[in-house]
Amino acid sequence: MSKTVLMLLMAGAVACATKPELKTAWGEPDLQGIWTRDVDIPLERPAKYANQEFFSDAERSDLDRKIADIIKRDSTEERRARGTERDVNSEFTQEPFTMHLPVGKRTSLIVDPPDGRIPRLTPEAQKARDALRQFQLALLQPTAACKEHQPGCAGGKYGPVSPKRNETPPSYIGATPNSGINRADGPEDRTTTERCLGGTIPDFGNFVGGFSRIVQTPGVVSIVYDMGPGLGRPRIIPITTAPHLPATMHQWWGDSRGHWEGDTLVVDVTNFSPKSDFQGSHEHLHLVERWTRVDPETIDYVVTIDDPTTWVRSWTAKQELKKQSDEENRIYYEPRCHEGNYGLIALLSGARESERAFAARRGPDPATMCIVIGGCGGFVRGGFADSGADADPLQNPPPRAP
Repeated sequence: MSKTVLMLLMAGAVACATKPELKTAWGEPDLQGIWTRDVDIPLERPAKYANQEFFSDAERSDLDRKIADIIKRDSTEERRARGTERDVNSEFTQEPFTMHLPVGKRTSLIVDPPDGRIPRLTPEAQKARDALRQFQLALLQPTAACKEHQPGCAGGKYGPVSPKRNETPPSYIGATPNSGINRADGPEDRTTTERCLGGTIPDFGNFVGGFSRIVQTPGVVSIVYDMGPGLGRPRIIPITTAPHLPATMHQWWGDSRGHWEGDTLVVDVTNFSPKSDFQGSHEHLHLVERWTRVDPETIDYVVTIDDPTTWVRSWTAKQELKKQSDEENRIYYEPRCHEGNYGLIALLSGARESERAFAARRGPDPATMCIVIGGCGGFVRGGFADSGADADPLQNPPPRAP
């Protein structure tokens, strides 16, 4: 045997000896652990990077610097005077945002279409979204959001209290961004996120973090999603060739059916509830997820998203998840947002008190007060302003109200 061949064989033996065995005791690929993102990548590509799939190192460094500078600021012109409605709206969400994840290399999680943008809506979906928007604007028109021409009032104008305030919303108020309405007659007027029901599948994490804890047993993959502020839910994925539930049966996070293709877990998800809400898609949402452990510390998560009643074509997003320390996270605190949602109770109680004060001529008309979380101007997401120099540089600037 030649010396060269012997050295190659020895190198292969060493590689095999040191390569970790990423299999479960029953021989399936091992996806278990606590996984989360370690960089910040927007779902959609900002318009200024329209034809650019990746940031340069210089661009990433500049974005990191800008973001760090924004979130450490106190009051600015965009936030206006302290103590005003615009100042305090959403202030309760700002406390955690004293740090941020570094900007990732990709300009968007979406890899298809190539422009990194969610496909346009179907005419029917656009019509439904427009109807909700007109209802939102009607309820906002007597508030400071419209009087001060804030982005939340884009498309509307300042005016008197609308008779629509006494009407039923044109659609269920879900978790789609910017879907809230300026009313608190009951829980149904508030978004599912405020009601601690805002978790979606797919889950890419959010501006307060979030992680996925994966546990496997023979025939089942279980995932516990934790979104950060008490929001979490379990998901059970059977490894089976059995068909989906009957089409008449709907579940909040759909019906999952998994199988293995080599080292990749492929999950088909259908049967969502009409009240489920992912980017405006409901019961017709169809997902094909692919989970691949590419090395001991990394899972590639790729999901193709389809709903012919919502978008004109399917679209695909990709996210890299990094393994977290099992030892440091050995104690898990069960999310209790929904069971202990005193924030929603307090909001509804406060709305009733405002009505009583107005009836007794002790306060303003509640219809003129903006109670849309993140929609009244000011700081709205993760320490960022909704417009101006303090806006999130990874998001497109919002339209301005006339």
